[in-house]
Amino acid sequence: MVSRDQLALAHVITFEDVRSSLGIGHPIDDLLVRPGARFGERFAGQSLSYSGDYDRVTGPALSPLTAIPGAPGATLGAMKIGPTTVIQGHGPGAFPRTEAVGEGAIAIEFDNDQAAIAFDLRGGEDGTLDISFLRRDGTEITRLRIGALSEESFGFVRRGNVPDIAGILILNDDPQGISIDNLAFDKGQLTG
Repeated sequence: MVSRDQLALAHVITFEDVRSSLGIGHPIDDLLVRPGARFGERFAGQSLSYSGDYDRVTGPALSPLTAIPGAPGATLGAMKIGPTTVIQGHGPGAFPRTEAVGEGAIAIEFDNDQAAIAFDLRGGEDGTLDISFLRRDGTEITRLRIGALSEESFGFVRRGNVPDIAGILILNDDPQGISIDNLAFDKGQLTG
């Protein structure tokens, strides 16, 4: 992990053009496709299970890495937080239940393999975030657990700046769930 400010990333997805609303937001039942990336619940080949109100994803992803949606109401959602729009995973409670918001898995498949990525985390009430980095063939590069979550920005860069991150999977167990915003990628280089 590195400071987001250390990364020079050319492409940023802000989600401002995604249909959203205040409160529990608006459901996204299919893949969310944006230039450079596709957002879903998990990757083809992986299994979905639950731990209380939270999604759990297990098993290897198939090659080539392919993001897939979940069940209707249980994939993703977009909501307004202040002046910005964020996305979150919907957990097993499913939309429109409040306890589902922010407690589901988020899978992000990049069009091109990346050496570095960054995103802003919204929400976070001292829970934990698990993020898995995967190659195009579905194998896992590494998995990180980040604790005591709060609203902050995260940056990640591969050792040696190797461009082999084809996708990431984000899970959490935060009491209020989490959302992401400002996903940045493409040509990441350390600046400091």
